[in-house]
Amino acid sequence: MEIKKIESSYIIHHGLESLPQVDQNLIAYAITQLDHAYAPYSQFKVGAAVRLKDGSTYAGCNQENSSYPLCMCGERVALYNAAVYSPNVAPETLAIVIKNEKKAITTPVSPCGACRQVIAEFEQRFKNTIRILLTSDSKTIYELNSVQDILPLSFDSSFL
Repeated sequence: MEIKKIESSYIIHHGLESLPQVDQNLIAYAITQLDHAYAPYSQFKVGAAVRLKDGSTYAGCNQENSSYPLCMCGERVALYNAAVYSPNVAPETLAIVIKNEKKAITTPVSPCGACRQVIAEFEQRFKNTIRILLTSDSKTIYELNSVQDILPLSFDSSFL
């Protein structure tokens, strides 16, 4: 038997001012997407914005459906928008903002498993890591260097 240890780390920012202006702008763009989220069932809104290596940005928000498996998460909508309009440009940073209309969320919330896997696919596809910025109602921002920090044993095309 062999035991291996998996560790992950992230940076905690206590306010936007500790981030570069380009990251502050990306988070602000993600926040604007909360107004477009369709979340009548959960009241849990997700706004996301992705900045690509060429500086262009794309956004998305969650879209719920009464048949829950058909819902689309904001992270995936943003990444897929980028893939449609800039298919050959690698994502650099993904900002994810959440808001629960029923209660205050005082810590950032990480992406669901499906979104983690999609982010991992984009990292593999473009052979680069994607920084992830997470925030909520609080002023706290979590900065991850890669999705591998929260999905260390991801599935990828090398298994196919």
